[in-house]
Amino acid sequence: MWGFQLWANLPASHKMMDPRYQDVTSNEIPEVTLDKGFRAKIISGVVQGVKGPVQDIVIDPEYLDVSGAAESSLSHPVKRGHTAFAYVVEGQGYFDVERANYFDFKRECLMDAGHVIIFDEGDDVVITTGEKPVRFFLVSGKPIKEPVAWYGPIVMNIQEELRIAFEEYQNGTFIKHNSSSIRGSRALELDNF
Repeated sequence: MWGFQLWANLPASHKMMDPRYQDVTSNEIPEVTLDKGFRAKIISGVVQGVKGPVQDIVIDPEYLDVSGAAESSLSHPVKRGHTAFAYVVEGQGYFDVERANYFDFKRECLMDAGHVIIFDEGDDVVITTGEKPVRFFLVSGKPIKEPVAWYGPIVMNIQEELRIAFEEYQNGTFIKHNSSSIRGSRALELDNF
């Protein structure tokens, strides 16, 4: 058994909201067919009018588990104002942004399992496979454009907030309202999908 966790950093205005944990099982995740040869499980966000089960996250993420057959291609738009990354789980593929120059044939973006590809804000993501299929997570969200102070599983905005959080942790007062969650960021854990 293996799984993934996505921790969403919250803006300072929401950082101390009541914690919440969303546990999602594979049978709760809808799947859609995208461009020829590609399918996506929608964990969060809306694709082709189908909404994923993880909702009401402040940064408005789109989180997709995408699979593509060999010799196929996908162009997927990223919402304006959002940044995106892809994490290759299995196989390999070319991860490009929409080409601005038709004569740009240089392709150095063949990525395989374990690679993370970070896209610029507003890029349309283009993925092409060769002889091998690919599976990857495509995640995007609104950047909060705030300072980040991070240590271990705790994400705050400044070092002083981290000091207070660890002091509360040592005193047993850090966890609020829900014993399975922590403050500062929110967890989404996906197992066996």
